[in-house]
Amino acid sequence: MRGIPGGYRELLAIAVPLILSSGTQSLMHVIDRVFLTWYSEPAVAAALPAGILFWSCLSLPFGVVSYTNAFVAQYDGAKQPGRAASCVWQAAYFAIVCGLLVSIPAFWSNRLFSGIGHDPQVQKLEVEYFAWICMGAAPALLSGALSCFFSGRGQTRLVLAVNAASMVVNVVLDYGMIFGKGPFPELGMAGAAIATNLANVFAVLCFVGLLLRHDARVKYSFWTHWRLERILMWDLFKFGGPSGLQMFLDVAGFAAFMMIIGKIGQRELAATNIAFNLNTLAFIPVIGVGIAVSTLVGQRIGEGRPDIAEKSVLKGFVLAGGIMVLFGAIYVLAPQVLLAPYEYGANSHIVESVDALTHDPGTDQPQANFAEVRSVVIILLRFVALYSFFDAMAIIFGSAIRAAGDTVFSMLVTFACAWGLLVLPTYLTWVYLGQDHKESLLFWSWVWCSVYVSSLGFIYLARFRGGRWKTMTVIEPPVGSA
Repeated sequence: MRGIPGGYRELLAIAVPLILSSGTQSLMHVIDRVFLTWYSEPAVAAALPAGILFWSCLSLPFGVVSYTNAFVAQYDGAKQPGRAASCVWQAAYFAIVCGLLVSIPAFWSNRLFSGIGHDPQVQKLEVEYFAWICMGAAPALLSGALSCFFSGRGQTRLVLAVNAASMVVNVVLDYGMIFGKGPFPELGMAGAAIATNLANVFAVLCFVGLLLRHDARVKYSFWTHWRLERILMWDLFKFGGPSGLQMFLDVAGFAAFMMIIGKIGQRELAATNIAFNLNTLAFIPVIGVGIAVSTLVGQRIGEGRPDIAEKSVLKGFVLAGGIMVLFGAIYVLAPQVLLAPYEYGANSHIVESVDALTHDPGTDQPQANFAEVRSVVIILLRFVALYSFFDAMAIIFGSAIRAAGDTVFSMLVTFACAWGLLVLPTYLTWVYLGQDHKESLLFWSWVWCSVYVSSLGFIYLARFRGGRWKTMTVIEPPVGSA
């Protein structure tokens, strides 16, 4: 029972599995970074720049594919099950083609990272990780497309089950392939990327198995709506395209931000990597609430009841804001607890042997151990706690207006804020202060990051309160039975 439309029970019925599902993804990323921290400091420093550059390439098609959730929700609300199935097929075709295209940059990974100016050992690991992770673009996109058939209809427990299973697969393979445990050779950074790719393949197989179930085959006639539909594909580009560009601009902005941080120093880059990684503990579950809000808004728009959608959004914000406040308190009051898994094994003989071979330019002293990185992370987590609540505003209200079809506005706002409030000010600060003021550079970089996130929150809130989204839709009116 989902409860009264617009109530907390209905929201939680959809949101809780998505929160747990997103939490499994968050935990998977945290464990991945913990393993890399145990492996070596250069490895954990290289993981985020390489990973975020990959997501810069993947984000545009992934944003388009993810927008299938809004189509499925609105078609399901409008009682057009056949159209809901058809739009998932269009997204699947798009995912396969784009996945193959995104794998192409792997062949130029050396050139991509050679001009950034990071430490040579970090750069070598960035190239290695990026080349392998690009090869898994197609299953990552296809998994996202197929999951929308379930999340868009509110069947979020199935999404949770698949994501939890794939997380277990990823963690087991991660440990084995990074350190060379069990039947696997020691592959280090390459092992981390390969494990992620194989986990995404596993998720695709799970979703295909679920699509063979009775309700998908009979009620939605999923396997009979496989044809390419030009009009439906165009609608996906029309509304999902700006959503994809919005995601690309956001991820690319953070990629540029991380490249600038990397120029400050390896320690600062590793600390920023870990701080953002811990931020995902709160951020990704709130993304789950955002998907739930998107689903409910889409269904109510399809039903012609935007007033009920508004109630769901406001309750979603209360839930998301509570999650962010809770984690914000943990970031400030108990950072040592969060950092304990990273520190365990980080100063082992594995790290010491790597660090002994890696020196800061112009000095004969080995690089700092994890204790020095930890002290920087504790400071950065205070910034995370500061902007987390505003991040909840951006996620929930942004998800709501995009689910209704207000994707062009989101794209323009993200472009203006990501590059005008994050990348450009951070770059100018780096140019003005120079390389010799590392602490000030890192401090002001995170100040601009906080300004960026907070500004997005208030802008999306204002747009939501304006109410224009209530008159939008992404689907055509029903013309008979689907």
